[in-house]
Amino acid sequence: MSATAAPNPPESPLRTLFCIGVTQEFFNAGDEERAAVAAAIPPAFARLAERFGVRVLGTLDDDQLMVGASAAWPWTSYILADVPDLDTVARICGIVRDTEVGDGGVRLWRYLRIEARAGRPLFFGTE
Repeated sequence: MSATAAPNPPESPLRTLFCIGVTQEFFNAGDEERAAVAAAIPPAFARLAERFGVRVLGTLDDDQLMVGASAAWPWTSYILADVPDLDTVARICGIVRDTEVGDGGVRLWRYLRIEARAGRPLFFGTE
């Protein structure tokens, strides 16, 4: 199999895996603070297609089998999406940096960590 077996055309979107982990700060927080964080997450990641022009392909939440902080692999949750370009990948990662939690001026990055892996769709294993 050659390295050029299945090249993607230049207009192909980036297949991107957004890896999201929960920090120890979340687990150190009290019930009220954790509830505020949980309330801030859905609107922060809502309407990704409309806001960023991405196509969400799937999500995975590992919160039943992964308990505690996740500073790296394995992550707590994932979003797999086709994203137009690297700038958009960075803007989606910026959601964690920019989203405020509650009224205290604290940002989501205190409680969540996000990392993205971007590449091209795999040319096998698609069925």
